[in-house]
Amino acid sequence: MARLGVITFGHETLRKIADKVTEFDEDLRILIQDMVVTMRDSNGIGLAAPQINKSIQLLVVDKNLIDENEDYIAFINPEIMYFSEEKETMEEGCLSIPGINEEVTRPEKIKLNYQDEYGDAHQIEADGLLAVVIQHEIDHLNGILFTDYLSPIRSRLLANKFNSLESVGLV
Repeated sequence: MARLGVITFGHETLRKIADKVTEFDEDLRILIQDMVVTMRDSNGIGLAAPQINKSIQLLVVDKNLIDENEDYIAFINPEIMYFSEEKETMEEGCLSIPGINEEVTRPEKIKLNYQDEYGDAHQIEADGLLAVVIQHEIDHLNGILFTDYLSPIRSRLLANKFNSLESVGLV
């Protein structure tokens, strides 16, 4: 298992819509393990493949940080089927946007379909922190960053930080 480089704000891959995963092979399972190592070494709770410059629909979430009796979970080709009308506001950060944390409002509950590392189909209902993390990471698969939810005024106030991140490259 290897630690992978995390790309930062301004890298073109972060704005691409990721391709569906079609091959569920040993290379995919190794990539998932490497993503988990990278996420944990970076003190993250989630990591999407575009953040490691792989434009595929894959994300991992460290459920151990939400429930200590759990491990990580990999979501491949995830599709949110239901969003609750109830919203929740939480502070979010991102491994690809280091040093910036902002409040984001998202649906409190979701239901999604996804595949596991063997291609088997699953459905999960999530709420609270898990729902927020999944939505944040799925946004990465669609070329959306949490900063896109900020008001224009807040974005202007953070412009210098964004500009300095664009020149950094890999974390």
